Amino acid sequence: MELKELREQIDQIDRELVPLFIKRMNVCADVAEYKRQNHMQVLDSSRERALLEKISEAAGEDFEEYARTLYATILDLSRSYQHRRLDSDSPLYREITEAMTKTAPMFPERASVACQGVEGAYSQIAAERLFRAPNITFFNNWEKVFDAIEAGLCRYAVIPIENSTAGSVKKVYDLMIDRNFRIVRTVRIKIDHNLLTKKGVALSEIREIVSHEQAISQCSEFLSSLGPNVKITRVENTAAAARMVAESERRDLASLSSRSCAGQYGLSVLASAVQDNGNNHTRFICITNHTEIYPGSDRTTLMVVTPHKPGALYRMLSRFNALGINLLKLESRPIPDRDFEFMFYFDLEASVYSPKLAQLLAELEAECDEFSYLGSYSEVI
Repeated sequence: MELKELREQIDQIDRELVPLFIKRMNVCADVAEYKRQNHMQVLDSSRERALLEKISEAAGEDFEEYARTLYATILDLSRSYQHRRLDSDSPLYREITEAMTKTAPMFPERASVACQGVEGAYSQIAAERLFRAPNITFFNNWEKVFDAIEAGLCRYAVIPIENSTAGSVKKVYDLMIDRNFRIVRTVRIKIDHNLLTKKGVALSEIREIVSHEQAISQCSEFLSSLGPNVKITRVENTAAAARMVAESERRDLASLSSRSCAGQYGLSVLASAVQDNGNNHTRFICITNHTEIYPGSDRTTLMVVTPHKPGALYRMLSRFNALGINLLKLESRPIPDRDFEFMFYFDLEASVYSPKLAQLLAELEAECDEFSYLGSYSEVI
């Protein structure tokens, strides 16, 4: 038989399947209405397990896995359609809708902002990109940054969330979830690490370099080229490293810091942009402890824990595909003290005004083991 004839057979089968699929979805709409009237949940796990077992038996050994995969997707689509028929209402989306009406129409130009580090830190550079005139207060660590907002000392904080080479800052994600904070805006900053020294110092004089551990790892090739006689010391951040050099009486001490730190602390740039990767960016988030959603917000960040069973992540991702929502980021990390279980961080590209986003949030909130909404926002370019 020719390929053309085989394809015609497939086309004929599809012409029969599509009306049956539509008929099935219409019955799902009736099921949704019944569940609404009887105050029932959309997800009926026992019913789905029983159905998949019947499908496996009917498909036979050769096609069992294919049939289960197909019908698992059909069940996901059916539940998605039922949620849509039920108006996709959820406490979370009501919170989002209320925040959109209460948030000011313009992002503030002036605000009290908490940052980790000291003057010259990259967080300060990010804050000055986000706000025209930020009133910045510096704190020693991220926990104190979060404390400052909760205590009312600052309205916002600007902290790093991910680096293009080092990956996500997991401690920040943990604090966001534990403290129930929200992202209100983000910005990406080009990171150039420079070797800063006192004025007039030659490279051959350097015997110790201080910096943050990430900056050290991102400049490993340059540091290796200096030989074994140069000591590398980790400190709390790159700006603090520059301040150490400025306050020290030693001429053989240098730091890996931003160029702005050179002007801030009266140092010289002995070597510029010494990082291994020239395309080195850090994404900073502006956060607060309540939901603020400014006009133009087209990104949303979520944390989700899926059921610990085969295909759970695939079935969740099928929802994004079914709704046409683009994923900008998907990252997993193990859940502490829970063997082989993972949480997933998602960055979605979808307008906060989109009914598709409302439907997705309603479905995830209803059916995931754990679910956290971390905010809807726009990113400053």
